[in-house]
Amino acid sequence: MNIFIMGAPGSGKGTFSSRIKDEFNLNHISTGDIFRANIANDTPLGQQAKAYTEKGLLVPDEITNKMVADYLANLTDKKNGYLLDGYPRTLDQAKAFEQMTKGTDLAVDVVVGMDVPFDVLTKRITGRRTCKKCGAIYNIYTTPPQTEEICDVCGEPLSQRKDDNEESLKVRLDEYAKNTEPVIAYYEEKGIVKHINADRGIDEIWSSIQEALKN
Repeated sequence: MNIFIMGAPGSGKGTFSSRIKDEFNLNHISTGDIFRANIANDTPLGQQAKAYTEKGLLVPDEITNKMVADYLANLTDKKNGYLLDGYPRTLDQAKAFEQMTKGTDLAVDVVVGMDVPFDVLTKRITGRRTCKKCGAIYNIYTTPPQTEEICDVCGEPLSQRKDDNEESLKVRLDEYAKNTEPVIAYYEEKGIVKHINADRGIDEIWSSIQEALKN
């Protein structure tokens, strides 16, 4: 089973990608992993991508698409398929990937759409706090530490990522609405999107994901 998982920032993609990977024995891959592997191994595609990233430019879709398809085709352990996070980000990427993988065992089978209201996303992102020492994660609205801004585990001060604020979140959500929501609509027309209500408890969300994928 080949899966794309999609959702706005804060929708829980990272949390549930790990569970899906383990439950269904899939390769969990992000586009970041693919870029890093190609650049580190100095592949021809990696060299092309590096020429753009070193100048602070976005890597063109053509290179990204080839890199993703090539990476998936050359996985040493195919497992039961892949779970891809962070791709496709645009409609052009989705269409190009479909052309490259049509009729092969790399074609996507299902898209998991993590649906969360805007106001919930705002609290999830702006309320997030992390401990740099032990890695514990909190949310001041939903899972606050016992002592304000202090880690329960190791007693170190908590920190907030620079882009975990409403202004940065709005930019990221606008980008998501502009580029990625049309991708989900594209796959909806093909009947392969499984929408998940991700504004619930973790166990409830996980149960819905399992049911959707097993069916």
